[in-house]
Amino acid sequence: MSDLTVPACLTRRLGARIWNSRVDYLFLVPGMLIFGAFILYPIFAAEYFSLLNWSGFDSNAQFVGLANYMELLQDPFFWNAFGRSFLFTLSTVPAQMFISLIIAIILNNKLLKLSALFRTMIFLPVVTPVAVIGIVMTIMLSPFNGPINMAILDSGLLSRPLDFLGDPDLVLSTLAAIYVWKWVGVTMVYWLAALQTVPAELYEACKLDGVKGWQVTLYVIMPMIMPFAIVIALISAISALNVFPLIMSMTQGGPYFASEVMEVYIFRYAFATAGAIPRLGYASAAGVFFGLAIMSLTILQVLAVRHLRNREKPNAA
Repeated sequence: MSDLTVPACLTRRLGARIWNSRVDYLFLVPGMLIFGAFILYPIFAAEYFSLLNWSGFDSNAQFVGLANYMELLQDPFFWNAFGRSFLFTLSTVPAQMFISLIIAIILNNKLLKLSALFRTMIFLPVVTPVAVIGIVMTIMLSPFNGPINMAILDSGLLSRPLDFLGDPDLVLSTLAAIYVWKWVGVTMVYWLAALQTVPAELYEACKLDGVKGWQVTLYVIMPMIMPFAIVIALISAISALNVFPLIMSMTQGGPYFASEVMEVYIFRYAFATAGAIPRLGYASAAGVFFGLAIMSLTILQVLAVRHLRNREKPNAA
C-alpha cells in the first residue's frame, strides 16, 4: 500500500465510524449550540468590542484599536480593583481550604454519629441564594441595632458599634468572612471526595503499626491527598474571583470603592451606574484583561499538576 492510499483509508474509516455513530453525534448538537451561543460567542464578541469606542446602546461604534487597553493600564481605579480581586482571593482561598479540610477530616470519621446531618448543615449556605444571604447579613451587621453589634456591645468588648460594611478598613475582610462561610461547604465536599481515595487497608495498617490520631492525618493521609489540593485551590480561586453577586447585594463596591473588585468595575463602566454614558468597549477591554489573568491561573495549575506527576513517576518506579 502506497503512502497516498493510507490517509484515504484512514479517512474512510473515520467517516464510517462517524456515520455509524451519527445518532450519538446528533445528541451533541444541542449542547454544542448552547456552548457556542453562551460561551464562544461572548468571548469573541468581548474581544471585538474591546477594540471599539461604543456605548452598547447605539450604532455609533468607532474602531479605536488598543486605545481602550492603553487607557485601562493608566487607570488607578482599574489597578485598585484588579489588585483587590486577587487580595480577596488570597484572603479567602487559604482560609476556606484549611477550615474545610479540618471539617472534612472530622466528618470523614465513620465513628462520628450524625455526620450526614452535620454535612447538610455546613452545606446549607451553599444552596442558599446569594441575594438572601446579602440581605440577611446586611441586617445582622448593621451598626443600628444589628444583632452582631448588639452582642458585641452587650459583652463590653467595644463601647460603640462597628460599621462592618461602611468602614473602608473593615468592608473587604467582612465580605471575605461571609464568602468563606457561604462556600466552605463546597470545598468540604471536594476534600471528602479526596479522602475517599485513601484505601481502608491503609488505616488498618496504621493501627497495626501503632500510628494514631494526628500522626495518621499528618504523615499518611495528607501526602496522599495533596495532589488534589492544587485542583481544589484552582477551583476555589476562580470561584473567589467571581464574587460579583455577593458584593453587589451588600455594598455595590462601596464605601469609596473599598470593596470594588474587577467584576464590579466592569459592571460600573458597562452599564454606567453613576449616571454617565456607558462604555461597553472599555468594559470589554477590562473583561478581556481579567479573563487572561484567570486563564494564567489555569495554566499554572496545569504546570503544577504535571510537575507533581513527574515527581511521582520516579518514586513509583
